Amino acid sequence: MELTLTNWYLFPVSILIATLAMASGVGGAVFFSPLFIIALKLEPSVAIGAALITELFGFSSGLYAYAKRRLIDTNLGLKLLMFSVPAAIVGSLSADLFPAVALKSIFAVGIIFIGTQLYLSYRQEQREKLDTEIKDEAVVKHESELIARDGTTYHYTVCEKAQGMFFAAIGGAFLGMISVGLAELQEYHLVARCRIPSPVAVATSIFVVVVSVLIASVGHFYNFATGAEPETLRQIVSIVIFTIPGVIIGGQIGPLIQAKVNPDILKIAISVLFVAVGVFMLSTLAK
Repeated sequence: MELTLTNWYLFPVSILIATLAMASGVGGAVFFSPLFIIALKLEPSVAIGAALITELFGFSSGLYAYAKRRLIDTNLGLKLLMFSVPAAIVGSLSADLFPAVALKSIFAVGIIFIGTQLYLSYRQEQREKLDTEIKDEAVVKHESELIARDGTTYHYTVCEKAQGMFFAAIGGAFLGMISVGLAELQEYHLVARCRIPSPVAVATSIFVVVVSVLIASVGHFYNFATGAEPETLRQIVSIVIFTIPGVIIGGQIGPLIQAKVNPDILKIAISVLFVAVGVFMLSTLAK
């Protein structure tokens, strides 16, 4: 299989994307998929498979970094995996049943919705911060406690658990089908709805996504192995040889950034990026 250095620029781009993904807890595939579809002009199913493979390595690197800081709520993560993993299997096996334009449309509309909800939740949080009674009540009444490696103690309550499990299932299905959705919906539920501290929410979300992406990637690997053309495999390899090293590096940088950046600023930045990427994707459908 002949490989070239044509896609060398994906290495620094991957470092940047993985750093942002690990700092915010969103899936790197939300940026890789449009990049592969629009810039490299890959078919959506091929782009999604390459994005999932890339995301798996990046999230695994980030998972290791967060695990060292002892920020993962394992019990919560395992409960969410019970719903996300089966859904990811179904999503990955059904991806080829949808036409390319449908996958692009679902992807674009989905991340615009999530980006909008993240921003609205931020605005609501700003209003609630003016009420000291709400803040005091949140400190006193809590169901979970997590002590990080640096000694920081986090108190929180996982609210609307049925909704969280529903989001895990829907997000897992979309993860397998279009490479995005699980991390983004968990970001909305854990951070925006339940007010779980960002370090814990991000670390736990990454734990769930790593396992779910692994399952979804296996489905795509199977599809490629049984029906992909040699040229398709060559395309994927020529991409991941640059993206995988990049996301491994970014996976270590992201958690360091997360610990220093104001979570409000990060939430606004992510919501704006989601809407921008979604609008851009929709604008390309007619082309």
